[in-house]
Amino acid sequence: MESLQGQLLIAAPSLVDPNFRRTVVLIAQHTEDGAMGLVLNRRSEATIAEAVPPLVRLAGGDAFVWAGGPVEPGGVIVVAEFEETGDAAEMIFGDVGFMSAEADPLEVADGTRRARVYAGYAGWGAGQLEAELEEEAWFVERAVEEDVFGTSDDLWSDVLARKGGPFTLLSKMPPDPSLN
Repeated sequence: MESLQGQLLIAAPSLVDPNFRRTVVLIAQHTEDGAMGLVLNRRSEATIAEAVPPLVRLAGGDAFVWAGGPVEPGGVIVVAEFEETGDAAEMIFGDVGFMSAEADPLEVADGTRRARVYAGYAGWGAGQLEAELEEEAWFVERAVEEDVFGTSDDLWSDVLARKGGPFTLLSKMPPDPSLN
């Protein structure tokens, strides 16, 4: 399978695992050994100032930490839109990449347009993501910077609507169809 790095996974309505129900996941790495991604639409209640004060200048003190996934929820991952892609530890797509864990956040702040802090990540072992895609648990869509850094209240619906066709109707599905 071709690498899905830089693509979005949109949870199908049939995916009821509470870790991924109605999520949008940015695939940051995808090789034959597995995949790693970040859930983009699960904001935590903790602000950067409360949870990781050294990152305030980079991401903003009032900004929230985002729950990137169920793996290592105590770990911190910073994704930024870099002025110079060489300043990133690794690029994901376009100007979006990871901040190096060893980098000085103050120096990184000077070379980024915006950043977001994630706690944890989503991970798949070899062949696991491919099996889930074959089961149609996920839809795939091209990522854009606003998916990562935007302020949408319903990214899941927005990305499905952007995908178009029959996904537009699906994007209007309420969170609990039994209450419709």
